[in-house]
Order: sequence, then structure tokens, then C-alpha cells
Amino acid sequence: MFETDIGIDLGTSSILVYIKGKGVVLKEPCVVALDRDTDKIVAVGEEARLMIGRTPGNIVSVHPIKQGVISDYSITEQMIRYFIQKAVGKRSFRKPRVCVSIPSGATEVETKAVMDATFQAGAREVFIVKAPLAAAIGAGIDVNLPFGNLIVDIGGGTTDLAVISLGGIVVSSSLKLAGEDFDEAIVKYMRKKHNLLIGDRTAEEIKVGIGSCFNEAEKTSMEVSGRNLVTGLPKVLEVTSAETEEALRDVSDTMVEEIHKVLTETPPELAADIAERGIVLTGGGCLLHGIDELIESKTGINTMTAEDPMTAVAIGTGQYLDFLDEAAKENKTID
Repeated sequence: MFETDIGIDLGTSSILVYIKGKGVVLKEPCVVALDRDTDKIVAVGEEARLMIGRTPGNIVSVHPIKQGVISDYSITEQMIRYFIQKAVGKRSFRKPRVCVSIPSGATEVETKAVMDATFQAGAREVFIVKAPLAAAIGAGIDVNLPFGNLIVDIGGGTTDLAVISLGGIVVSSSLKLAGEDFDEAIVKYMRKKHNLLIGDRTAEEIKVGIGSCFNEAEKTSMEVSGRNLVTGLPKVLEVTSAETEEALRDVSDTMVEEIHKVLTETPPELAADIAERGIVLTGGGCLLHGIDELIESKTGINTMTAEDPMTAVAIGTGQYLDFLDEAAKENKTID
């Protein structure tokens, strides 16, 4: 009978599904279109995202995962079921083993909610892995070695930090501040500095296009459209990368402070390993220009971005099942 191992990166802004032997087969927005009159799901993922702002009043977009935590159990279960079926198709005749990543700061109740939702969605067995450990595995780090590695996974809703050694997490922290907060900071800045009202999508375009959190000599700029809050009329103005650095400063500084806090709690031997081996960044948020330079300048530790930061956690969740299988053979336990 054909068996399938699946890894799911259950993110705030997007969901990635990894299938053993095939890699990451699916990446879609973590959004559901719901008919309020019937409480039925109309669309899921990319199809639901495209419907935002173009639907009748009875159809609303729902984000069932908020800051890495299930906010709507029933919708999350149906969403996971949809993504598993879409990823696996009709190839599997047996329910799959599923490994799901969760934030390092998730409580027992939150962890159980994810497990229950995944079981209800059709999994044979469910395994849970903390996001930084999955990110380390997905980034190609041999986590079983007796060396300290500091992983910083900047997602959409949470930033997860962990010092990993001998297959387990030694020190960890989960910050409810991430990519979506960068967008929000840009919206607030444009309103305060330029009296310009922009949407989240425009804020994300600014972040991706010219966003920077490290003050550099070379400046870039782009034209931004919005509504003038004084006149109420549409307005176009030019925004520079230096302005985005100012807008993002509070959020990026808070992230750096959390990294510093984790380093101060790390045992001396592992801290020495991190100083030698560097800090590894994963997650979509680490693609923000200058974030690695900012962390390096504040901590004095070499900071590098994983080869494919967007998919590191998803790949790691799938490969974590192999780690568990190997550990079972060797009668070892992995945290």
C-alpha cells in the first residue's frame, strides 16, 4: 500500500506542504473565503485571496491562524484537509503521516489544537516540531552534532528563536512580532509622516521593493499611491529606503533585543559555538534588506541567510520524520 509522509509549515500568512521525495509541492496564502449566511467555505488559499475585495457582502475572508496560533479550529481543520488532499491527490490509499511545525512558544493547549485539527483532517499519525528546529533541519544543519546553532525564523506572525544542540532546543523564545508587523509599521509611518493612507498590500510592496532596516549609503526610492487624509483625494508621492529604515526601526530593534536576550541565556560553551558558527536566518521576513547586517552590527556575530529561507521550515518538517525514524532505530530520543 502506498504511504505518504507530509510536512506542513502552518504559517500565519501562508501554508507550505512538503512531500517526501517530491519536496515542497504547495505554497498558498493562509486565508479562507467564508459565506456568513451559510457558514460554508467558498474558497481556500490563493483562490480565496483573489476574492478579497471583489465579493458580495456575505462572503468574508478569514485568517484562521493568527500569530502562529489557531484562532478558528473548525476552519483550520477544513483548510488543512483541503491542502493535504490537494498536495497528495489520489495517489495515496492510506492516510499519511503528517508533521506540523508550531512556534517555539506554543502552549500545550495550542499544540493539542494543532494535533487534533490535523488528525481530524485525515492524518494517520501526527508529529509536532518546533519551527526553529524544523528550520535548522531544512537549512541543512546537522542538528544532532554537539555544537550550538542559533536559528532565527522570521515568519508572518511570529519570530522564533532557538539555540539547538544534540537534536534538541536548549534555549528558545517566540516573539509575536514578524513580517506583518513590518507592513503595519509602514502603514503607520505613511499616515503620520505624509498624511497618506495606504493599504496592507501597498505596504508590502514598499517593504519588498525598497524596504530596509539598515542605514546604507546607497538609497533607493519608489512612487506610492494612496489617499491624502487632509483632502480625501488620491495622491502619489516618492518614498525612499531611508524612510523605510526609520519606519521599521522599532520592530527591527525589538527583534535584535530578543536575539541578545537569547544569547545572554545561552550556556557559555554553546555561546562560543554560535560566535564561531554564526547566526542563521530563515523565514520570509529575513529577506528584508539589511536585516542580516543590522543583527551582525548589533551582536558582533556573523549572520547569514539560509539558502532557501522561505521553504526551510516546510522542508525541515518533512525531514524531521526521517530523524524520528533514525532515532527509533538507534533507540534515541529527539526533543
